[in-house]
Amino acid sequence: MTVPILRPTARVLAADRQDRLLLFQSADTTWFTPGGGMDDGETVEAAAARELLEETGHRVGPDRLGPVVATTAGHWLGGWDGMLYFSVESYFFLRVDTFVPDTSGFTDYEREDIRAHRWWTLPDLRTTRERIVPWGLAGLLERLYAGEVPAAPVRLPWHHPEFEHLAAPGAG
Repeated sequence: MTVPILRPTARVLAADRQDRLLLFQSADTTWFTPGGGMDDGETVEAAAARELLEETGHRVGPDRLGPVVATTAGHWLGGWDGMLYFSVESYFFLRVDTFVPDTSGFTDYEREDIRAHRWWTLPDLRTTRERIVPWGLAGLLERLYAGEVPAAPVRLPWHHPEFEHLAAPGAG
């Protein structure tokens, strides 16, 4: 039996002033938020700020991120090493001015895996047939765009293929 490696992860829902969300597309065509694994001894806020800088070139202090607005957790296989991981993902919501991501801080794996970036509108997120994670993102963003900060982080469903039916347009 393979024991999964725990991977605490910090992610940022970077939304511009026009209510568009920045997402990256992986080689398997999944769209996802900027973010990644936490370093040993790093706070979730510091990890989110570091990952945002590394993946987009956008600098923000950890204190500007506010509270964790959503979480999700589940298993996945690392494309760079084939190891089984158990991620516990924390999401921050951050308003930003629109910018062109600077991906020069990507790791070798990110340079190989990430194919594109795009600013998504809420209607686009609701109607697309493309795979976007985390699931339930559109419903959460609608609340965040309206100025509602959840009293406790919203628990979003894990985006493993066996739960693909939960990702149908209108499900989130």
